[in-house]
Amino acid sequence: MDGEKKKLALNIVSSKVNHKGFGAGAIDLSNVSSIIIDGDEAYLDNGALHAKSKIEKGIKFSVNKEDVPNGRKSWIVWVAVDRTEEGAYYAGLTACEMLVDTEARRGWKILADHVNKMDAAMKRKFVLDGLDEKERAALKNQLIAHNEEWWNRSDQSLKDALS
Repeated sequence: MDGEKKKLALNIVSSKVNHKGFGAGAIDLSNVSSIIIDGDEAYLDNGALHAKSKIEKGIKFSVNKEDVPNGRKSWIVWVAVDRTEEGAYYAGLTACEMLVDTEARRGWKILADHVNKMDAAMKRKFVLDGLDEKERAALKNQLIAHNEEWWNRSDQSLKDALS
C-alpha cells in the first residue's frame, strides 16, 4: 500500500449516516428509483441504478446506434421522490432512451446521458422528451398504480406532461 494513492470512487451514501473522510459521498440515491418502459409495459426496476435491470442483464452496450440495427426502443425513467408535511410526492422524472436487441444481446445507450438525467431528476426536474403518447400513458399508469397519493401530491406540470 506504500506509495499507492487512494482511488476516488463514487460513494452511494444515505443521509441517515454522517459520512466523513476521504471520498466522502455527495450523492444520496435513497430517494431515487427507476421505471423501465419497454413497449406497452412500464414497471419498477431498481436494478437500473447499477445497470442491472431486467432489460439490461446480459446485454453488451455500445455508444453507436449502428451496432444495434434491430434494437427495440426502451426507456429508463429516473424517479426522485421528495416529502413535504403533507407526505411524499413524485418530485423529479427524467427519461433516458436505450435500444435493446435481446436476441443478439446487444444494446445502445449513452451512459453520460443516463447519469446527467439521473442528476436532473434528483434536482427535481421533469425531462420526458422523446416519450410518445403510449409511453407517457404507461408511465403515468405505473406512477399512479405504485402510489396514487404520491401522484395526487405531485406538481401539476408533471401531470400535464403525462396527460
